[in-house]
Amino acid sequence: MARTIRVLLADDHPVVRRGLGYCLAQYDHLQVAGEAADGREALRKARELLPDVVLMDVEMPQMNGLAATEALHRELPQVKVLILSTGRSAEFIERIFQSGARGYVLKESATTELPRAIETVHSGGTFFSPEVAQSAVNRYVLGLNSGGDTTLTNREREVLTHIAEGLSNKEIATHLGVGVRTVETHRERVMKKLDIHTVAGLTKYAVVKGLVPLGMEGMEEVGA
Repeated sequence: MARTIRVLLADDHPVVRRGLGYCLAQYDHLQVAGEAADGREALRKARELLPDVVLMDVEMPQMNGLAATEALHRELPQVKVLILSTGRSAEFIERIFQSGARGYVLKESATTELPRAIETVHSGGTFFSPEVAQSAVNRYVLGLNSGGDTTLTNREREVLTHIAEGLSNKEIATHLGVGVRTVETHRERVMKKLDIHTVAGLTKYAVVKGLVPLGMEGMEEVGA
């Protein structure tokens, strides 16, 4: 007999949670351990219930799903997280990898895909919906990253991080103990190496690469 897999449902829409619960109820070995309507509640319920798997929406109030996943990965690494969302961009998929989630299922996927995904991540594997799997392969196996941050020096990464945090050149110079012209030079080199020439673009890149904490503003940039 298959071991029961206890699942926590985290989504801010009650109808979605009800639908997920109905889907899982068709399988004897899948049990809904609890529900959460936002990221903070998902963290609290995970600590209390210690589920095997968390089905995590991304766009939720209080704390978005990827930030909650990062916190769970640090605090309760034995709890596997499976993201449920609609984003398909390579940047969004990369951010899912970086959050510590073990997989990603599109909300429009067939209902038969969800139990398979839960079983896979629970057993220690990773699962991505076929529609987004190729993008993940391109991003990670074929190495089709645009301007990977490995080309940046440590000081250039520092400057990039402070730009993403909203600091001016003068503020960055003061923080690093260098001249403003030195910061401007590093800034120009970063833009040239990454082929990104706007502050918004640099900020998005820094969020995607995990150089700055992922907050709600970062999610608006990356898209979910």
